[in-house]
Amino acid sequence: MKLNPILCATCMSMLALPAMAHHSFSMFDREKTLTLNGVVKQFDWTNPHAWLYVMVMDDSGKPIEYPLEMQGTGQATKNGWRPDTVKPGDRVTVAMHPLKSGSHGGQLMTVVLPDGRKMAVTGLPPDPLKGE
Repeated sequence: MKLNPILCATCMSMLALPAMAHHSFSMFDREKTLTLNGVVKQFDWTNPHAWLYVMVMDDSGKPIEYPLEMQGTGQATKNGWRPDTVKPGDRVTVAMHPLKSGSHGGQLMTVVLPDGRKMAVTGLPPDPLKGE
């Protein structure tokens, strides 16, 4: 059986589309981790990435919004997240990789919830036996 090279190329390019559609995380400074205390403004349970918006007071007392990018809802669910894990008004402590541009925002790594639970955002969920 002889394969049609155009058909093969088309099929191969279709397989690559999902990989091309996803962005890199190169805009985040993975060498730095910042810890911020703030109040949840909004939590968007959406794909391809969930977003947590936290209001943090600057040194002068002015509130600054930090949009923090998470993983998709499928991975977030595996890490114990639910659409109602955080609510507007919740006081949280977040650890994040900041944007390289210096703008407010970044890649969310962990969140300490008002009840003291620590929620992971990437990788394995925290281990409650280790106090995580």
